[in-house]
Amino acid sequence: MTASTRYTRHSFYVLTENSLTLVSVVLFSIILLLAIIGPTIAPYDPLTTNTASSLMPPSALHWFGTDQLGRDICSRVLVATRLDLVIAASAVSISFVIGSLLGAICGYYEGFLDWLIGRGIDVMMAFPLFVLAMALVAALGNTVVNIVYATAIINIPFYFRLARAEINVRRHSGYVEAARLSGNSNARIILTYLLPNALPTLVVQISINMGWAILNAAGLSFIGLGVRPPTAEWGIMVAQGAVLVIGGQWWVALFPGLALMIVVFCFNLLGDALRDIVDPRRRT
Repeated sequence: MTASTRYTRHSFYVLTENSLTLVSVVLFSIILLLAIIGPTIAPYDPLTTNTASSLMPPSALHWFGTDQLGRDICSRVLVATRLDLVIAASAVSISFVIGSLLGAICGYYEGFLDWLIGRGIDVMMAFPLFVLAMALVAALGNTVVNIVYATAIINIPFYFRLARAEINVRRHSGYVEAARLSGNSNARIILTYLLPNALPTLVVQISINMGWAILNAAGLSFIGLGVRPPTAEWGIMVAQGAVLVIGGQWWVALFPGLALMIVVFCFNLLGDALRDIVDPRRRT
């Protein structure tokens, strides 16, 4: 049996062992599919206004109703899925790479570099992270790229601390000493032997951070520092619908808020599944 076959069988076992894990994977697959084909299957143009049909409740014609400008909310929710996932995935990827590498280097070498970077991370963690993201976006400008950068920066400390702790514990392990005696360079030891063994913990953090990143992007849009209208984005849609709830137009805020809740819930559940799949200790 090849290694790929064993890994596939192990992944299948993990997914079927726990029904909640299977639900999270299926839900994630649906969300990813909607992010890919959402703009194609949207029944209406998400930017087209029609004041004659503004604030219509959910019906067979408009499943999620329409907003104050007559735009179809279902179409806007579908189109916004891709944007919010791209922002979150880009930000988490950047923070994962930078934070994990810095943490691994500091955990392996320790010394002055570890102290210097560690104090910088402590200073960053001293600020409320959402407030720090607000300050960064306000200073840089509220564009999609700057939102990605701000979200990535506030997530770096999580990966730095996790990677540093995991590498620091393992750097004197027997397999690391054997790799060192075999002539492997420090960079190869970190990238080949240490980081892969720290991956299960980091993967769980990735999944959790995906939910946080989506909430962060939506929160910035909600307060006017995120994606600019009329772009279809969940945070903007919730902000525009919040003022209408008191007037009885509950659907304008409900459906984008429900989409946010489902996606964040899915990523929180998905972390446990990913940890079990990549954890070498489960492959026995």
